[in-house]
Amino acid sequence: MIYHIVSRSDWAQAQATGRYSAPSLESEGFIHCSRLEQVLTVADNFYRNRSDLLLLCIEECKLVSELRWEAPAHPKHSTVNTIGCDERFPHLYGPLNLNAVAAAIAFEEADEGFVLPPVPPRF
Repeated sequence: MIYHIVSRSDWAQAQATGRYSAPSLESEGFIHCSRLEQVLTVADNFYRNRSDLLLLCIEECKLVSELRWEAPAHPKHSTVNTIGCDERFPHLYGPLNLNAVAAAIAFEEADEGFVLPPVPPRF
């Protein structure tokens, strides 16, 4: 299972159109994803003060687009919790097929940062 943080409006649009493409797919060539243990660090560094987020739980085995495990794209933007340059993140090189999404869970920030919601077990 890999994870992707998305706004509620972007996810609603994806469900309406049957296709999800994050802005980073056009600007960087891939959709940023994370392993479960990376989600909070990513959220705390890039999504502070957002109340409109969902956490997509994605089954890797159902992906149609290519998935690559690569170094972080923006390690210098890590301000809250450090993202190590030697870490590997899942990057999806193409649109996310909606049938690979096992769940879309409300993802909220508390006073001291984001809180990981209960996620479905790995398949």
